[in-house]
Amino acid sequence: MLVLARRVLVLALLVVLHPSTAFSAGAKSTHEYDLKATFLFHFAEFVEWPAETLPDKAPFTIGIIGNDPFGKSLDEIVANEVVDGHKLLVRRFQSVSQIDSCQILFIAPSEASRLDQLLSHLNRRSVLTVGDTRDFALRSGIIGFVISEKRLRLAVNLAAANAAKLTISSKLLRQSEIVGPAPVRE
Repeated sequence: MLVLARRVLVLALLVVLHPSTAFSAGAKSTHEYDLKATFLFHFAEFVEWPAETLPDKAPFTIGIIGNDPFGKSLDEIVANEVVDGHKLLVRRFQSVSQIDSCQILFIAPSEASRLDQLLSHLNRRSVLTVGDTRDFALRSGIIGFVISEKRLRLAVNLAAANAAKLTISSKLLRQSEIVGPAPVRE
C-alpha cells in the first residue's frame, strides 16, 4: 500500500506541476477536490508531529471542519492506510470545540467568515491546518491550496508551522511558495 501511495503522490505532484493541468475559472471541480484529498493524505508523510501528540495505537486523524467539499474521495483514499503504525481516520467537525485529537485539519471554504477565530483557537496546537480560502496561509493557516495560472499550488506559512511545533519536509517545501513572516530560529 505504501508503494501505491507514493505513486499517487508522485502522480499528484506531476499533475500539479505540469502546465496542462488546468481548472475551470471559478469552478471547484470534483477533480480539484480529489487532488486536494490526495495531498491531505500525503501531508502525513511529509510533516513531523511531536511524539506526545500521537500516542501509540491512536489513529492518525484527518479532520474537516465545515461543509465537506471532498464527498467520498478522502474516505476512499485513506481507507485501510497506515502512517507510522497509526491507522488513518477521517472525521468531520461542525465546531472547533469538537476537535479533540486531530493531526491534519482541512478548514472548508464554508468557514471563511470565521477563519481567524478557528485559527486562533488552534493556535500553538500541533495541528496541520490546511485550507483553500483566499490568503489562507497568509492569515496564519499552515498550508494553503492556491490556484495560480489554472494550476494547483501550495503556499506554506513556516512561522505558523513552527508555532505548532510541526516540521515540514524539504521535499514538500521545494514544491511550495513560502509565505508569512520569516520563521524564528532558536
